[in-house]
Amino acid sequence: MGEGESVLFDFQEHLVGYVTLSFSTEGSHPDAPAWIELQLAERKQELSEDADKYHGWVSKSWIQQERIHLDTFPCRIRLPRRYAFRYLKLTVLGISTKYRLKVEEASCEAVSSADDADLKPYETQDAELLAIDRIACRTLHDCMQDVFEDGPKRDRRLWLGDLRLQALANAETYRQFDLVKRCLYLFAGSTFENGRLSAAIFTEPEIEADDTAMFDYSLLFVPTLLDYYEATGDRETLFELWDTAKRQIAMAAESFGETGIVRDSDRLGWCFVDWNLSLNKQASAQGIYLYCEKAAARIAAILGDIEGERAFMQDYEAKRSAALRYLYDEEKGVFISGADCQVSIASQVWMILGGVTNDAGILDRAKEAPDAVGMVTPYMYHHYVQALIDAGRKTQALEILRAYWGGMAKEGADTFWELYNPDDPNESPYGGTIVLSYCHAWSCAPAYFLRKYFSE
Repeated sequence: MGEGESVLFDFQEHLVGYVTLSFSTEGSHPDAPAWIELQLAERKQELSEDADKYHGWVSKSWIQQERIHLDTFPCRIRLPRRYAFRYLKLTVLGISTKYRLKVEEASCEAVSSADDADLKPYETQDAELLAIDRIACRTLHDCMQDVFEDGPKRDRRLWLGDLRLQALANAETYRQFDLVKRCLYLFAGSTFENGRLSAAIFTEPEIEADDTAMFDYSLLFVPTLLDYYEATGDRETLFELWDTAKRQIAMAAESFGETGIVRDSDRLGWCFVDWNLSLNKQASAQGIYLYCEKAAARIAAILGDIEGERAFMQDYEAKRSAALRYLYDEEKGVFISGADCQVSIASQVWMILGGVTNDAGILDRAKEAPDAVGMVTPYMYHHYVQALIDAGRKTQALEILRAYWGGMAKEGADTFWELYNPDDPNESPYGGTIVLSYCHAWSCAPAYFLRKYFSE
């Protein structure tokens, strides 16, 4: 290659790892360095975006681009950063006219703590579902590193909400329970001074809790711990982490008013639920609390804490009744949220998962409501699918798996994405798709659902 020329390497699959490049030259002896640019991308379209024009609120330092000088030849370089990519584009920015640059090797040492030899197969004759499952398993595989990362491209952190969904999928696939246990202990050992759990954990250069706390993510430690116990029978871990789990219920209970309804907040990030900035989270938060309190009652029963179980269930019934009394709109036939009585799919989903109702009709009526707020992330779609299953609509749940995750597959996904809007596949909450994660932990749902509910 000469100045201005480029080459695109397609590694044929999504990889997480360390890139090595080897170079030689042809022509006269090199009389100047070669200056090259490397662009690594999970989707090819990232390569066409101008990084200099990205001004979103997520740091542009996540963009996978490097500029390097090569001084002597032949040479072999191993890039120090870990990348998540399928495509590698190499462009010569500057070189002497007396010689040309040759790429002798472009390779990646792929890394994961998952071993495909341990992968439990999915049994079906349905080619479409097999493809969806394969992509979901690859998503989980590439997010299984030192911890269950949310995304190996960005943010490379252990997030509690993501961990819960990854652990469910892991139990049906790789069954690497030591990694789940490690993550549970990392959270329990990194609480804030008041005992509340952080929403996320940094693991490098040392273990440190993120300074972010969210109502739902803290609570979801409880069912994650219960799921781990039910998959492993590890009573010792259940007992050791029970105080941490109970603390999350107690702290969340402080957010409720006299009516038994969780107090609403306009603070961005107080409760996650979904990446939809117009979504009011009050009703969802109520349902999430109920869902987690049921899990707490179950743990108390397993550990023989009869008084604790009774107290959880009494509080559960009181807050469940409050949800029916104050959040259900009889005329509309749906649950509402916030001062503006917003109707959303998320509110209905969490009222089903929280055990307030098993009427799947609320999902239909919410969809038909004018100005209803929909879902935008695979994280929320996971809970939507579970709500359909819990409400007796397995056929519709499978249709959603085919339509939503199958839609990403038809868009050419090697791994499932952080965010996917079927009506606008390139939508981004960050101000640009170049920083989007196209291999994201909370998107591995099909690996769980297909094996647990739809195996032949």
